[in-house]
Amino acid sequence: MAKTSTGLEPQGAIGRLLAELGKLPGIGPKSAERIAHFLLGSADRSAMQHLIDALSDVKAHVHPCEQCFNLTEDDRCSICRDVRRDATMLCVVEQPRDVATLERTGIYRGLYHVLQGRLAPLENMGPEKLTLDALVARVHNGNVKEVLLATNPTLEGDGTALYISHRLADFPIEITRLARGLTTGSVLEFANKEILADALTGRQKF
Repeated sequence: MAKTSTGLEPQGAIGRLLAELGKLPGIGPKSAERIAHFLLGSADRSAMQHLIDALSDVKAHVHPCEQCFNLTEDDRCSICRDVRRDATMLCVVEQPRDVATLERTGIYRGLYHVLQGRLAPLENMGPEKLTLDALVARVHNGNVKEVLLATNPTLEGDGTALYISHRLADFPIEITRLARGLTTGSVLEFANKEILADALTGRQKF
């Protein structure tokens, strides 16, 4: 069997390693080979075991927050436990990584709700697969005054925001959307801090 461009034979255990590394976001075949070379040829052979242990710990101990569905090792994440946060404001995002992205701006001081996805009928992602019922329950049972819809400015993200606005229409709350400082079709994860700060500050009614 032909070797890869860096000399690794893509079969057996090495082939499986390359295949699994190649499934990671942003990791192409060449990057997968470089990572595999590092793990297999590192002078410190414990590097691979450290990685295995870290992955095992994450799998065993990290789970969704029982309130907002952000990732945490406790029952509730650090943001939900922070009494200094404004509990009257709820920011709705698609994924836990979006929480981290918005937190880096240092502007938003409310709480979050992670949908764990977005409505995408072609991908069989309907409302029942998101945490929408839990969101409605939080608005119903809490003292929420504003819900900021911070889904990604894509076709699916806008559709999800519209659906949520309809679900929450009967509640006496203000529903806002991130200002269009974000380019349509972009993803929160790749927006820089300044663009996100402008979008948060200039948010508008939905």
